[in-house]
Amino acid sequence: MRGPITARPGAMPGISRVAGLHNLDARVRHYHPGRHRTSPVWEDGSYGIDDVGVFLGLDVGKSAHHGHGLTPAGKKVFDKQLPNSEPKLRAVFDKLAAKFGTVLVIVDQPASIGALPLTVARDAGRKVAYLPGLAMRRIANLYPGEAKSDAKDAAVIADAARTMPHTLRSLELTDEITAELTVLVGFDQDLAAEATRTSNRIRGLLTQFHPSLERVLGPRLDHQAVTWLLERYGSPAALRKAGRRRLVEVIRPKAPRMAQRLIDEVFDALDEQTVVVPGMGTLDVIIPSLARSLAAVHEQRRALEAQIAALLEARPLSAVLTSLPGGAVRTAATLLVTVGDGTFYEPRTPRLA
Repeated sequence: MRGPITARPGAMPGISRVAGLHNLDARVRHYHPGRHRTSPVWEDGSYGIDDVGVFLGLDVGKSAHHGHGLTPAGKKVFDKQLPNSEPKLRAVFDKLAAKFGTVLVIVDQPASIGALPLTVARDAGRKVAYLPGLAMRRIANLYPGEAKSDAKDAAVIADAARTMPHTLRSLELTDEITAELTVLVGFDQDLAAEATRTSNRIRGLLTQFHPSLERVLGPRLDHQAVTWLLERYGSPAALRKAGRRRLVEVIRPKAPRMAQRLIDEVFDALDEQTVVVPGMGTLDVIIPSLARSLAAVHEQRRALEAQIAALLEARPLSAVLTSLPGGAVRTAATLLVTVGDGTFYEPRTPRLA
């Protein structure tokens, strides 16, 4: 009969291993940089974890992060919350570096709430790495207990970096242009979602009260002339009262070639329905308001596209990305912030393919 399970030397303090699992600590002793192509290459050109004195895993949060520090032997040297502020983060990084030497800061979320600790760590001269969330969750399943806590997640991140360095991903320093593109592309995507929501709301109301009119104006809501028209005449009654000539004059500055044809189609649609659906009078209030909102979003996106295009011109890949079928400015910018400048793929051409 087997004796009781005991923690192995070097195992993470406070967390015992489940019987039957592979010896994770042995991976550190037998780790060789040349055998793990995905092991991180640090910004200073060094490779692997041989010179790391402490592994600081951070479970990042909005107002505070939980940090867990382990030495290469698995000794816990830090386990507490860190306020999400530069002075506090810098003080901890410097203190650990003064005592243990090289500090490797590992996060499971490099963007958003994880951006500040990474930036501070870099500025303080510390190494940084990223443990992908999916890998972190799978590794966490190797440890007993189902309760999820910030402290446990930070401990798992630190121990994974210490015992399984091949699971880490290096984090390249993002230049200012790429950082700005990332923010602008994200904002543009938010605006696109808002435009879709508002457009769908307008089409839904027109379909409810006058389906024929929706079939004419609904597919053209992205055109400035249509939103301009609906801002001023939001209901079928208001359109009919204004008359053909007046409506043509209103939208001609926005659509010189389409004005007459569009208004003819509008009046053909108005003639198809003679009944008044209950509640139709509310369109005079709701539709102009929604049309103004939609026009404002479209104007913001046009201005944003000009800013994105100006930043995109400074990137080497911009000419290639914009030359792809369907590769307009927004698509090219989205691809660029996703794959970077492409240098990551140069020694690994099959990965890019």
